[in-house]
Amino acid sequence: MTYLNDWFFVPFFMFGWLPIIVYSKVRSIPEYFEKRFSPSARFLATILLLLYMIGYIGIGFLTLGKAIIPMLPEAFNIMGATVDITLMRAIAVIAVITGIYITYGGQTAVIFTDLLQGFILLFAGFMLFAIGISYLGGFTAFWDLLPTTWKLPLADFNQPSSFNFVGIFWQDAVAGSIGFLFLNQGLLMRFMACKSVNEGRKAAAINIMFVLPLSAVVVGNAGWLGKAISVATPDIISPNTSPDEIFVVVASIVTSPGVFGFVMAALSAALMSTVDTLINATAAICVNDIYRPIASYLKSSHESDTEKDRRELYVARLASIGITALGVVAVLAFKNFPTVYEAHGFFHSTLTPPLVVAIFLGVFWKRFTPAGVITTFLGGVLLMILGARYPGILIAPFDHGIEMNPARPYSYIRAFYNIVVCMGVGCFVTFAGNYYNRFVARFNARKSGRKEMVGITIITGLAFAPVLFDGMEIQGQIISAVLVILLVPVIVGYFVPYDEQKATEGLISSSIERARTMFKGSELNDRVGEKIEVYYKSKDGSENRIQFSKNNMAKMSAEVGDLVYISDKRKWLGGLKSIHSTYGEFHDEDGVVYIGVQNIKSGLFDEGRVLIAEKEM
Repeated sequence: MTYLNDWFFVPFFMFGWLPIIVYSKVRSIPEYFEKRFSPSARFLATILLLLYMIGYIGIGFLTLGKAIIPMLPEAFNIMGATVDITLMRAIAVIAVITGIYITYGGQTAVIFTDLLQGFILLFAGFMLFAIGISYLGGFTAFWDLLPTTWKLPLADFNQPSSFNFVGIFWQDAVAGSIGFLFLNQGLLMRFMACKSVNEGRKAAAINIMFVLPLSAVVVGNAGWLGKAISVATPDIISPNTSPDEIFVVVASIVTSPGVFGFVMAALSAALMSTVDTLINATAAICVNDIYRPIASYLKSSHESDTEKDRRELYVARLASIGITALGVVAVLAFKNFPTVYEAHGFFHSTLTPPLVVAIFLGVFWKRFTPAGVITTFLGGVLLMILGARYPGILIAPFDHGIEMNPARPYSYIRAFYNIVVCMGVGCFVTFAGNYYNRFVARFNARKSGRKEMVGITIITGLAFAPVLFDGMEIQGQIISAVLVILLVPVIVGYFVPYDEQKATEGLISSSIERARTMFKGSELNDRVGEKIEVYYKSKDGSENRIQFSKNNMAKMSAEVGDLVYISDKRKWLGGLKSIHSTYGEFHDEDGVVYIGVQNIKSGLFDEGRVLIAEKEM
């Protein structure tokens, strides 16, 4: 259910969100919020996104720790002192290793190591499945041992509370899928690294059609094998074995020691690849959405580009260290859940809804304004806090008959409540936009309007406090939350300037063609051309443009000012040696391209090697 439920949001990503983030040239998700809405929306989005990413890192560390703990002894003896092995101590050591790895690696290292680790994990997972089936006596024996309920594609509709279809649908298929495709900065950085939007679309299609189904088998097969073995020989695997440990337990039983070591190394490497991706992406947010705005405000732009890049790299490394530490702290919020999956579900259903609603409405609804998005963030979060505080009153009407577990109330279905309240707040403010505009106009027309608006802002802040700090009975807190929802659009409408034409041009799904034109900077040329092979020659004064022969440009159906992608012919390099540039004036030397020295250095081109050139746009 988790791996195969992203498909109905993938078209929104491929033909909506992906081209927007590429053509708008944003470096991060919060930067999109500033372009689409306002700097204040970017500020709030940065806070929520950092909480989301750090929480995700915490889940990754928790998963790594629970995977490794069964393989470790109960204690180590170091210089005569006995050190007990606990989950948090194991996670702390993992965090140190991961932090060092990512701090000095960077995005390119992350992408290529993750690619290799992905292949290794897929191979190890299918190998474990094949060995396990052989251990049980063949596929027929394995299939017959599984209970009927384990052969069904979906879980029971609303029971048990720890694993049910409807809860996982709202938590994972809706909140989780949009969160993964639209909010995961690590994933978006991968797509930003693609050579073009079409290549990114191909990657998304391959992921949903092939990689995720294969991954579902790789991830699930240890559980299937464990269940079959527990039915056949419960003395080998107890039916009560923790789901968090079943992969390690099954691998240790059905494989030889050498193969077991390989399988566990593949698992650990793959889990670490997820964590390092998230740390790298969160560091990018810290640099782009915290450090750069502060540096710009302080006007520290007297540095050269080289000095600026060096300083930002240093800041990113410091951020990576801090983020890793915060990720370890985040584990404390999830470590008491009975399974990693339930902890992950609780995390997704709690943190993603306001961002999911804000970004989805922002991309696909032109009328959605700064007042709508900021009220969604503030008012929606207040209603979510109330739901978490009084689940039996507020979430119960949305629970689809799921029994509430008092220890962990509504781990999954709370996502439905949270999405409904955030969506409701955003839609209410947007549909009431004309009334709010007329109300704000009255304040603008009065000389005392600014003072009055400051007073309204203070009242709103005071109304925010009782909900945040649980300072009233539930009725008073609900009234306070409603007051915030009613007043925030007025405050935003007065203080935040908004030009709908500028804020939506090239930044919503209905204006993607305009986004392409803005990205190129001139009229589009969509004539289909050929790819050509060329050798390069260095030419001074060609730093911004590269020059082809007239005949080569005709083959590529290219004109001066079009965009070109040129890369080393060796495909196994994966685009490491490549540049994006612009066509300059043509020359008469067929099979040769003139490239500036800086572009040669950026592309890491080797002298005498064949290059492949193709028109991008």
